[in-house]
Amino acid sequence: MRPVDLGWIRVFVEVGRLGNLSEAAARLNITQPAVSYQIRRAEAEFGCTLLRRRSRGVDLTPEGRALHDILSRSVMQVDDLAAALRSAPARRGLQLYTDYAFSSLWLMPRLHHFRAAFPGIELQIVAVQHVDAKALGEGEMAVVFGARSDLGPDAVQLMPEVVVPVCAPALRDGRAEGVLSDAPLVHLDALQQSVWFDWASYLRAHRPDRELARAKGEMRFNTYSLVIEAALAGQGVALGWRGLVDRLLVGGQLVEAGPELAMPDRGYFLVSRMPRDAGAEALWQWLLAEAEVPPCG
Repeated sequence: MRPVDLGWIRVFVEVGRLGNLSEAAARLNITQPAVSYQIRRAEAEFGCTLLRRRSRGVDLTPEGRALHDILSRSVMQVDDLAAALRSAPARRGLQLYTDYAFSSLWLMPRLHHFRAAFPGIELQIVAVQHVDAKALGEGEMAVVFGARSDLGPDAVQLMPEVVVPVCAPALRDGRAEGVLSDAPLVHLDALQQSVWFDWASYLRAHRPDRELARAKGEMRFNTYSLVIEAALAGQGVALGWRGLVDRLLVGGQLVEAGPELAMPDRGYFLVSRMPRDAGAEALWQWLLAEAEVPPCG
């Protein structure tokens, strides 16, 4: 096994142990002049003679003996640690691609369960604005928002799209006629036409009497996490996706402010490119279990 490079320290320890410059050089696979140079470096460092040259080798001086006793133990401990680290099985790395909303609101509160169940698997969460399921490489995995018809037969739905208006309790409780009548709306902007519910589609379904920009102070954000932060701060009413805001509703930080709107064949889906190794399969099954997806068959 390759020894850890400790410079002159290892050279000095070997010379002191073997009592011979040539044998130390052969042991370390370097030249004898190189060994002599390292010893001179050590003696210059400490300002004293560490070795006495004899006709058939070298002896440690009292100063050299004191230093050798310290360094030989340290070198042995370093070698033992290096052997243990090099022989330990490498931690397997997995990447899970998903969007900002799912990673921050659904995944983060649950990740400690995964770490506890699979301490030997290193998981990297790659959060992006939009996940392209078609761009996944072999063995890669993603949680993607989309329609079942666009993701293929192997995609497994973790949660259907169900939205409900949500807001801070004080915002709802302060309006006798209902918060959706005139409260500011918090919008999620999309770079392209959205594939999820927005306020326009919600109001068409449940409040056709409300104009989209009736109230002043409406806000727009390009990430869903900021939309929810604005709702928590009492800045307006946001569309809350079931599965993402459930924890905040149960905890009373947000309250429902209107009826639900659902699209059963749309939502978050788990997708991957085969084949999956054992670590990826463990992550796949864990995600299904956390989402309470019933087993197939």
